[in-house]
Amino acid sequence: MRVGFFVTCLVDLMRPAIGFAAIKLLEAGGAEVFVPATQTCCGQPGYNSGDRDGAIALATKLVAEFEACDYLVAPSGSCTGMIKTHYADLFRDDAPMLARAEALGARTFELTDFLVNVLKLDAVPGTFAGTVTYHDSCAGLREMGVKAQPRALLARMPGVRLNEMTECETCCGFGGTFSIKYGEIATRLADDKCGHIAASGADAVVLGDLGCMLNIEGRLRRRGDRRTRVLHIAELLAGD
Repeated sequence: MRVGFFVTCLVDLMRPAIGFAAIKLLEAGGAEVFVPATQTCCGQPGYNSGDRDGAIALATKLVAEFEACDYLVAPSGSCTGMIKTHYADLFRDDAPMLARAEALGARTFELTDFLVNVLKLDAVPGTFAGTVTYHDSCAGLREMGVKAQPRALLARMPGVRLNEMTECETCCGFGGTFSIKYGEIATRLADDKCGHIAASGADAVVLGDLGCMLNIEGRLRRRGDRRTRVLHIAELLAGD
């Protein structure tokens, strides 16, 4: 099984350890992982900001890089949702590209969904002793249906105790360019999220999108919380 791995811009630039952890998990499930050196962006920032031509150029490039793979996997519900859901809109006036994008989209998965439902991973290499709480990132939850999958994987770790926070499905305030356009609202949402994390008493907050991670961790530290760890689900499961 040849699995194309889309690293994502943020992981590549800000926390590459997430990418290496994800690859470790995919290989643990028996996948042959393909990471094209030419990959860049899925086009989501441009798409959300109205740069349709720029988004189409990046989407065309991504389809060409990954369409020969059996599957495409990304450690981000946001980027995965862009490929699987919004490429159809980008290519609505280009029938040949639409067909190619839809064929790839049908084989595109968020990481934890792929580990649970395709690879059916029954054990993970990571170890962790402590209490965690889980933040459901908006795109992963609402576009990709990611909810039970990360929790099922956490349940495979004997040392982990999951303590669900209040409003675990509520936005953290990041939302890509939303946090820039609507800074006051985004800050309030982030403060509410940090309060719920603190109330859970967890040693770490775990989630599946680096954008949300950076937003939550930044706000926790500004509020004076130096204790709570902020981890991508791949880092916890892989032990990296």
